[in-house]
Amino acid sequence: MHFVLYTHSLRSDWNHGNAHFLRGVLRALQARGHTTLALEPERGWSRDNLLADQGDAALKRFDQDFPELAVKSYGDGFDHAAALESADVVIVHEWTDPVLVARLGVLRRQGGIRALLFHDTHHRGVSAAGAIESLALDHYDAVLAFGESLRARYVQAGWGRRVFTWHEAADTSLFRPLAGEPPVRDLIWIGNWGDGERARELETFLIEPARRLGLRGTVHGVRYPAAARALLDDSPLDYAGWIANAAAPVAFARHRMTVHVPRRPYVESLPGIPTIRMFEALACGIPLVSAPWDDCEGLFRAGLDYLRAGDADEMTASLRLLRDDPAYAAELACSGLATIRGRHSCTHRAGELLDILAACGLP
Repeated sequence: MHFVLYTHSLRSDWNHGNAHFLRGVLRALQARGHTTLALEPERGWSRDNLLADQGDAALKRFDQDFPELAVKSYGDGFDHAAALESADVVIVHEWTDPVLVARLGVLRRQGGIRALLFHDTHHRGVSAAGAIESLALDHYDAVLAFGESLRARYVQAGWGRRVFTWHEAADTSLFRPLAGEPPVRDLIWIGNWGDGERARELETFLIEPARRLGLRGTVHGVRYPAAARALLDDSPLDYAGWIANAAAPVAFARHRMTVHVPRRPYVESLPGIPTIRMFEALACGIPLVSAPWDDCEGLFRAGLDYLRAGDADEMTASLRLLRDDPAYAAELACSGLATIRGRHSCTHRAGELLDILAACGLP
């Protein structure tokens, strides 16, 4: 089949973690013999910021890292109907312009699209419900929500005809242990500051424990304000800015441990949804300690795949244990890796997507 994906950006992962998952799913579909095309706006926010931050080299790196992924940009005069003539399945991400979301729904009603799915990977269903409620989803065959709590929100609000849970996952063809890269530093954190949704949590579960233990480490990410940079300057953690997602496995391999700090809206309003970095870190075989989140769907095995910390003292104790007991750290990492390989790869999600299409009665 031919899959067409409307995304905010596939080329740019600047403050756009969903690009990680979408790249992996498209590659997994191709590995099954399908063809894919990604359509993204010419002037997407993530792409423009990546160019301003890193220049053309960052976009050229995407072409080098993912030469098999076909991407086209669209503007005001783009002929969407023509671009979709050969498509069997069209997936529309929720950051797509609402006018285009509605237009694609009309194309589906008129028979110009064989199967049309809406994909939500954000917290706007609870933090900006009006924006989701205003979307014209009546003619979409189904909604893909990246957690059961978000799926339930759609069902409760009556958004969409059918709603399925479709979690993110790790592209295990990219995210894997790298034996040739021995660790040289203690702690790594890869994540964006964003709009301050986890500012307090990052200080509590990352910066303060690293300061207490003297853990040398690296922080990668964007949108760190001056106050956040000052906190890092006063810690043993070095701020290293943006990192291409394809370079993250090497960065994980060069550190002994990592932490998972979810954004506050997911902890408070959408339980059961981890950040994609948790999937990716465990896929790289690095031991992980997580700040509080409710794994109400049982995605992982707390205490076996990762450690949980309820406050700064517990995080400090857990990181100390991983630092001082390499054998235990290796056992934890192996368990987390096994869970990813058994349940949470993009290959698994590609299979689930095909099952969802079948459940909708689509070819």
